[in-house]
Amino acid sequence: MSAHDNTPGRFGAYGGRYVPETLVAALDELDRAYQQAKRDPGFHRELDALLRDFAGRPTPLYFARNLTDQLGGAKIYLKREDLLHTGAHKINNCLGQALLTRRMGKKRVIAETGAGQHGVATATVCALFGFDCVVYMGSEDMERQQLNVFRMRLLGAEVRGVDSGSRTLKDAINEAMRDWVTHVRTTHYLLGSVLGAYPYPEMVRDFHRCISRESREQMMEKEGRLPDAVIACVGGGSNAIGAFYEYIPQGTVKLIGVEAGGRGAGIGEHAARFRGGVPGVLQGTYSYVLQDDAGQIALTHSVSAGLDYPSIGPEHAALHDSGRAEYVAASDEEALAACKLLARTEGIIPALESSHAIAEAVKRAPKMAKDEIIVVNVSGRGDKDMGILVKELKL
Repeated sequence: MSAHDNTPGRFGAYGGRYVPETLVAALDELDRAYQQAKRDPGFHRELDALLRDFAGRPTPLYFARNLTDQLGGAKIYLKREDLLHTGAHKINNCLGQALLTRRMGKKRVIAETGAGQHGVATATVCALFGFDCVVYMGSEDMERQQLNVFRMRLLGAEVRGVDSGSRTLKDAINEAMRDWVTHVRTTHYLLGSVLGAYPYPEMVRDFHRCISRESREQMMEKEGRLPDAVIACVGGGSNAIGAFYEYIPQGTVKLIGVEAGGRGAGIGEHAARFRGGVPGVLQGTYSYVLQDDAGQIALTHSVSAGLDYPSIGPEHAALHDSGRAEYVAASDEEALAACKLLARTEGIIPALESSHAIAEAVKRAPKMAKDEIIVVNVSGRGDKDMGILVKELKL
């Protein structure tokens, strides 16, 4: 594939499809099913009905008055993806891909998960649609996210622990890819972020576009204008691209992605791809990747299980290079403090991933004028993180 924008699956130089020959037919089949579905009004009707009646869309855009008053600057609105069924934005994409799985006549679904929210959402749609479900999860993440492991099992999914590598999301994806190569005829790989080979980055983005589509309309209703900034946390980047996408043509709206700054600047101490990463290929796509001096994939760290991935979605790489979006990092400490602050000012306990976005709003709002507006995407709720919060906050 050439590196031009009009090539399917390319975002500037990034994206593409770097996979074993055995997966090309499966990706072509998925792409065909998706392109047909996009043109099928019946598909959109069914997906819209599921998003509304099963998942709980539209999600509210909530004015965080207490937090705004405390910070003393810009108005802060929260896009409440945490209120969706299963507790995070992940259900948007899982419902879309479940409909495609049925369309392709497949009966078995596999997925990878880090924080467990994508695994729970996958297990949820598999229960709803009657698919067999296997979720791969790093054993380190299983330890951190025991509640979600049990939720998946309760929903009927088989959770397979992965003990290789760093025992986190990257390793879970490797195992899921191995499974897919072996069972490609019967199995759909329900990838949970805007990563991987074409058509995944584009397709997953499209299933999350509803976030910014709604927030734009809600902003116009509430304030009569677009926000000055939209802030979202970025692991692979699915909630962020969903929160940004409809604003990309509006140059006046700042788009700010917040990566995991972890516990230090050294390689292995964080997961800030734009701070220490260089372009490379990982798990099917060309994007920024954290690597060591020998070109090996670097270990990553974040207090949140959903942000410690060594690469980032290719569309984010293109937005970064073009300057259309800005990418910053919040440390573990800042995310934990932001989580506690939102809990105590607004009575909302965000996921530790989303707390990174809140942390950036806490830094920015006081430096902005009182008539300026920030929208923060609260991608998930904090129930799943209680074990980590108990340990870290020592309240």
